[in-house]
Amino acid sequence: MNAVAEIDTVLDPDALLMRLHEIEASFGRERATRWAPRTLDLDLLDLGGMVLPDVAIQSAWRALPPEQQSRQAPDDLILPHPRLQDRAFVLVPLVEIDPDWVHPGLMLTARQLLDRLPEAEKAPICPISPPWTGLSALVKFFQTQ
Repeated sequence: MNAVAEIDTVLDPDALLMRLHEIEASFGRERATRWAPRTLDLDLLDLGGMVLPDVAIQSAWRALPPEQQSRQAPDDLILPHPRLQDRAFVLVPLVEIDPDWVHPGLMLTARQLLDRLPEAEKAPICPISPPWTGLSALVKFFQTQ
């Protein structure tokens, strides 16, 4: 299951990422191997349109081929998330809550980014109703069939 949530925070990017990692750990996540199976994976996609650590590094990581990304890990937090624009499982729910969100490096909306992906990548992603109630309308849950 994948979800995108929009939140308000006063935390700076590093503190927010640390808090997300604490939440993952409380669900049993261990960070032993990059891209290993995990109980919970919380990614920080964007924070107020910041580009971190700078435009050149964010652009370089965004352009890095997936096979290199799996072998290398950045030393610093990279915002927006460097693979956000390549992942239908991120963009489909993002478009549901904020289709006009603009990628600060590519200057394209979430809708435009999603439209650039092949239909075959988008087709298996469908909304689901979570088994609990009371969640904000800003959280949308999706599964890949």
